Amino acid sequence: MPLLELDHCTIHFEGVTAVSDLTLAVEPGALVGLIGPNGAGKTTVFNMITGIYRPSAGDIRLDGRSIAGLAPHDVARAGIARTFQNIRLFQELSALDNVRVAAQATHPYPISQALLRTATFARAERRLAVQAMRVLRRLGLYHLREAPARSLPYGQQRRLEIARALATRPRLLLLDEPTAGMNPSETTELMHLIRRVREDFALAVLLIEHDMRVVMGICERVVVLDYGVVIAQGPPDAIRNDPAVIEAYLGEASA
Repeated sequence: MPLLELDHCTIHFEGVTAVSDLTLAVEPGALVGLIGPNGAGKTTVFNMITGIYRPSAGDIRLDGRSIAGLAPHDVARAGIARTFQNIRLFQELSALDNVRVAAQATHPYPISQALLRTATFARAERRLAVQAMRVLRRLGLYHLREAPARSLPYGQQRRLEIARALATRPRLLLLDEPTAGMNPSETTELMHLIRRVREDFALAVLLIEHDMRVVMGICERVVVLDYGVVIAQGPPDAIRNDPAVIEAYLGEASA
């Protein structure tokens, strides 16, 4: 059974069809790329999956269970985490606190316990700190744990955003243009990180990316959107030489 299924999903905004009849499956442990021109509907797909938008038609299933229409926090608790094209860290909080905030979703406790500073609250906070530090260490950020997020270099902020998503213990990680704004060296490092995260955390990855070196270098399957419609999907070698994809997006065939 696929981990994630989008079954004939369509979404309209004031008469405009942003995504039309999209069918997509992501297998457990897969690394899938979602590409297409600006305005093709890629981020809209992510917003449907994560509960920001509800599809106008069709269904979205995680492990065979419909999640269409669930609130974003319920989708996160079900096992889907995401990053954003524009970094959305808590800039004044430390790297550790950014990750600890996300980890709290896995160790919920009543607000009354926090207000009263009970033993249950103290135990939960210790678990959160340990969990957050473990994620920071695995992503090479442990030495920066006390630094405010705003003080980190751009590439490290991108890495911290991934760490925060991983702290929710997802089974599916959605990455929205993770290499945007990075230099070639940072991009190469992040490619290695994405591969390692997929293996170390035993999860599937669905990513939106404009850098074709990244997409063709790490994705096992690529789905191409154009004006909200899938025009091709398959392994990278087939996609880079697909005439419809070349015309709509890539612009030239690969040798």
